[in-house]
Amino acid sequence: MYSQSIAPHVQAFFADYLCQQRRLSPQTIISCRDTFRLLLTFLRDQTGVEPSAVRLADLDAPMVLRFLNYLEQDRGNSVRSRNIRLSAIRSFFRLVALRDPDSLGIVTRVLAIPMKREDQKLIGYLTRPEIQALLAAPDQSKWVGRRDHALLLTLYNSGARVSEITILKRDQVCFGESTFLQLFGKGRKERTIPLWAETVQVLRAWFHELGEHTPNIAFPSIRGKSLSRDGVDYLLKRAVQRAALTCASLTTKKISPHLVRHSTAMHLLQAGVDIATIALWLGHESIETTHMYLQADLAMKEEALGRLDPIEGEWQRFRADDPLLDFLASL
Repeated sequence: MYSQSIAPHVQAFFADYLCQQRRLSPQTIISCRDTFRLLLTFLRDQTGVEPSAVRLADLDAPMVLRFLNYLEQDRGNSVRSRNIRLSAIRSFFRLVALRDPDSLGIVTRVLAIPMKREDQKLIGYLTRPEIQALLAAPDQSKWVGRRDHALLLTLYNSGARVSEITILKRDQVCFGESTFLQLFGKGRKERTIPLWAETVQVLRAWFHELGEHTPNIAFPSIRGKSLSRDGVDYLLKRAVQRAALTCASLTTKKISPHLVRHSTAMHLLQAGVDIATIALWLGHESIETTHMYLQADLAMKEEALGRLDPIEGEWQRFRADDPLLDFLASL
């Protein structure tokens, strides 16, 4: 039972189910691909079975749980990353159930693995002076510095995801009386973002420097290829190191491209932009996602607190008049 190889199922999962039936974005497919690379490599290290010889029986629920523990404990992945990997594995096993009904037992046990609850931490963001120091950091006397400055300014102006910036084409910047950026985000949703006059000026100069004979990529690497996520992360960290010389508070923060996106949202909120507009700006599926910025803005909470008069008099502590109630009060 379950003696057949999983290779045909994996091929059908990526080539047909994800690409054709669900038509997921390339970024989502890459995330699923990385999940199975990690899973099959882990299985080989644990059992000695080569990926092409793995059977369904080798991927039972205990093995999947061991893999998830490995992600958290050995690789140091967050609960969120662990849940994303589990989501991809679940999606695969749902397809297996349709293609091979005899495997329903093992599929059911894998699908029963729960998502792990994660701590809901307040989001971090950069202040306006920190953003200004970051944007001024690249050495604009060099080609790489001018590219980095244009990329970081566009990233902050648009609040784009790093995946949207790495695949951005020059023809997605529509110059005119009202210049805007066309972005294609999660769920294949298209949105347009207006650009500041400063951003327009910088992008015009940058695209002119690239010339017409170079690829259509907005922010290419030195080799003329699209930057990777790691490439954007590297150039951001390089800018942070330079900016920290004049803005020491940057050294206390863990800065990533996504933190710049959070900063855009927080600065819009602090400027009085309503939460629904910010949700559209960021391309959020639901306005509920955008409410986390309200929770993170301490200044707004302090302003609300200032409108509330404190209660006069002394507080009296509750005192139970029964031993059982006294026990419950002590918990």
